[in-house]
Amino acid sequence: MIRPLTIIFAALALGLGSAAGAAPPTPAWAGTTDNAPAVGGYDTVAYFSGAPALGRDEFSFVHQGARFRFASAANLQGFKADPARYAPQFDGHCAWAASQGRKSVPDPLFWHIVGGKLYLNCSKDADAKWLAAVPGNIAKGEAFWAAQAN
Repeated sequence: MIRPLTIIFAALALGLGSAAGAAPPTPAWAGTTDNAPAVGGYDTVAYFSGAPALGRDEFSFVHQGARFRFASAANLQGFKADPARYAPQFDGHCAWAASQGRKSVPDPLFWHIVGGKLYLNCSKDADAKWLAAVPGNIAKGEAFWAAQAN
């Protein structure tokens, strides 16, 4: 005969064991696993001058759990002053993928500034599809992203 306390302790042990063995949560920012910098190390402020540039370690800043790199101290200060302006949309995930209801790590070389916001895409093909209907794709991506937050 199994005692009720034995069942309770067994259930607790199983619950704790599965929690301890659970995979860690996926970082919100695309490509930030294993301490990789956000946006593949590209300076998000530099996109707004029309010339994407790789950032440098000495000009790093952690924002929402992701490490961003900047090409200069001025760009770092600009980001610190207004991260909402310079951070890419969809936590750096591919804008086309977000419009299709999924997440994908972008290629920082496929990018656009639309309405003062930075959007990244994951490939030439994704970029072309996203560009075919920008306003609709932004709206679909925003709806998907809002659902992710809940």
